[in-house]
Amino acid sequence: MRILAFETSAKAASVALLQDGCLLGEYLQNSGQTHSRTVMQMAQDLLRNCDLTPRDVDAAACAAGPGSFTGVRIGLAAAKGFAWGREIPLVGVSTLEAMAMGAAMTDGVYCAAMDARRSQVYTALFERRQGRWIRLLPDSALSLEELGATLKTIESAKFLVGDGALLCYNTLGLSDGGLILLPEHLRMQRASGVALLAWEQIQAWELPAAADVNPNYLRLSQAERERLNQRKME
Repeated sequence: MRILAFETSAKAASVALLQDGCLLGEYLQNSGQTHSRTVMQMAQDLLRNCDLTPRDVDAAACAAGPGSFTGVRIGLAAAKGFAWGREIPLVGVSTLEAMAMGAAMTDGVYCAAMDARRSQVYTALFERRQGRWIRLLPDSALSLEELGATLKTIESAKFLVGDGALLCYNTLGLSDGGLILLPEHLRMQRASGVALLAWEQIQAWELPAAADVNPNYLRLSQAERERLNQRKME
């Protein structure tokens, strides 16, 4: 089975192609250009350079959140459009879990963190034990103080990944000596992690339809918050 994966939840955009659990190729662009301008071109170039066409892809995958509201929507729209056009399944995965899986280099505890602004991070905790993953904390929007308190309950070393990893390390590292900041090329959100997680999920359940995949933002957008506040004032 070949899986074409999209990751546009943060500044970097990437696409990856996986065949039966093995990575065939991955394109990543961290230039800050609008993802809607770059991601489909990267997917087209990746397939062409692997001597494949869209007809050779059996399933699509995307990071379904949390992350940048606009970024998540772009990746989900690209993946849904590709899946609907080909009439193939679409797997939406947790951005946080995918980045932990993509960065894993050894067994241990991985803290995935994305800068959610407003002194918060989107975060989740996972433990990799003998190649198997155990979730320790669900996808959450926490303050740095709340995350720090949670991390202090874990005595072993904790690997920080994600675009919020540096923020967490700079804020919490002095009070928690067990935090390890992975190199930037490992902690960045990547489509290869999305593809690997989608492959695992496909082994476990029936293939979902594109229409069944929805974004998981974890919190309301600024426009939605303002609308709710306006209603309360009326």
